[in-house]
Amino acid sequence: MNVIVTGASGLLGRAVVTEFKRNSWKVLGLARTRVRDDLVQIDLTDIDAVSGIVREFKPHAIIHCAAEKSPDKIQMDPDSYYPLNVTVPGELAKLAAEVKAVYVFISTDYVLVELNELLLEINPGSCILRIPVIYGGEENVEESAISSLINAIRSNGVKEVSNYEIRFPSHTTDIASIIYQLVQRKLHGPLLEHIIYHWCGAEALTKYQMAKMIAENFGQRHDNIIPFNFASPGVPRPKNAHLSCERLENLGIRRHTRFEEGIQEFRKFFQ
Repeated sequence: MNVIVTGASGLLGRAVVTEFKRNSWKVLGLARTRVRDDLVQIDLTDIDAVSGIVREFKPHAIIHCAAEKSPDKIQMDPDSYYPLNVTVPGELAKLAAEVKAVYVFISTDYVLVELNELLLEINPGSCILRIPVIYGGEENVEESAISSLINAIRSNGVKEVSNYEIRFPSHTTDIASIIYQLVQRKLHGPLLEHIIYHWCGAEALTKYQMAKMIAENFGQRHDNIIPFNFASPGVPRPKNAHLSCERLENLGIRRHTRFEEGIQEFRKFFQ
């Protein structure tokens, strides 16, 4: 079985590549930056180049993980990110339909109604998986919004950390497993009733609570971390970004790593 993974050098993309390889799939990973090993460097907005790769590789599944995910960056310069965040998902949906591949588009816990509707119109067989803030497998402290909390812990001065928005952090290996299970169900199971699915961690935590747990787990001081009990600056975020996982759970698709267990790999950042 063949699968194409976009954003394959990114935090989630790396986990997805690993999961499919672990299950003996032939993986073609596409990336624009941090290209290494057997990844193929490509600008996804070069639709002709992407089309050539898809038609030659003939994937059974396309997992689209690449995107600009920062709401603040997108809000400041929407035109710059439109090709990657809107045009590319639509073109990949068309290509997936052409080669009869399962198409899984990774969305966020912030609702993108217009884009989701566009994908369903282009390729009614698409799967949209909405996920929350993710962590796990970071190569540097700044790579995820969760691991970057370590910077506040390490700070010599007082640092305010958001204690307002409630998040449901999910480990990348959990999400990768959910994606693989969803693809398997699309390929080999009965027709799925729904197109849009959600998955998120089971623990409701603010960033302040996460930072405190990380500090406590690694014997670090946290008296310098101060809770910021108001809405975060920048683009407004929902106060509670909980996602219902019921549709996937009803299919028997699930996997959850406890936050306290998942952050143990952060130990390398304190050594």
